[in-house]
Amino acid sequence: MEIILWILVICLAVYVAGRLVLACLGKEDVVVDTTAPFEKTQMDAQSIVLKKKLTFRNEGGSCATIMDAITRPQLPYEQYDAIEARGKAEREGAPREDDYFEAVLIQKKGDRNGEDVLHIFAEVKLTARKGLSLKDALTHMVDVPIDFIWMETGRTPWHYRKVRFTLTAEEIAQIAGVTLAKD
Repeated sequence: MEIILWILVICLAVYVAGRLVLACLGKEDVVVDTTAPFEKTQMDAQSIVLKKKLTFRNEGGSCATIMDAITRPQLPYEQYDAIEARGKAEREGAPREDDYFEAVLIQKKGDRNGEDVLHIFAEVKLTARKGLSLKDALTHMVDVPIDFIWMETGRTPWHYRKVRFTLTAEEIAQIAGVTLAKD
């Protein structure tokens, strides 16, 4: 009976020691810089594609994995129906035609040789609707709130995180070279 008690005490001590080591190492802490401006990557008579570079850093004490990312423009037809807005998330240096986001690691803060960051582009394609040209549709454009959502894991179970930023009508007009109507 005494031997079983000692085995249980040793197992409990190993478990507690392991938990303490993991607590000291820390968890992942992914932060995102959304201050980069939108840039035009493509434009024709019916559509324009705009990209914004998002910079991800892991400020935590363990490695993180970004498993999925989604760019979701919030422009319902009830708000403005002359433009269709579609979003896409794309890793820098790894463009894909199938809109699949391939998982990627972000090393922990202490493992860096210099700066270890991940760049993901939030891409938005604006397409004119209702027989309008792009320039005509953009003259009455409204602001477009954008949710950038990603699935993240590390030492914590996987979870979704989100940042929101706005593509303003003024930005769109300036990039596209149109003048907003005053109505």
